[in-house]
Amino acid sequence: MPEKEIEGRIFEVDGDGFLQNPEIWNDEVARLFAGEDGTGELSEDHWKVIRFIREHWENNDMAPMVRKICQHTGLRLRQIYELFPMGPARGACKIAGLPKPDGCV
Repeated sequence: MPEKEIEGRIFEVDGDGFLQNPEIWNDEVARLFAGEDGTGELSEDHWKVIRFIREHWENNDMAPMVRKICQHTGLRLRQIYELFPMGPARGACKIAGLPKPDGCV
């Protein structure tokens, strides 16, 4: 299994860098992944998206559709892509500690 080292911490990830053990995720892990992938410092809007994605995944065992993220956070799709340049699936879900979402290429 591939590993990713960030600031001296080692994480088991898949071939695309998604966390393999979502149970170890916390705010610090989110900050580390955000810093490593170029997202940078997480703002209040970042956290709204991350927390909603995480909560949805915990309750439904799947990432939410982008439309639901927009509805729940009040952010427009363009704003989400500005916050997460890699997109909601590849960027936000990775920072939220989810496994790679279905359909994410």
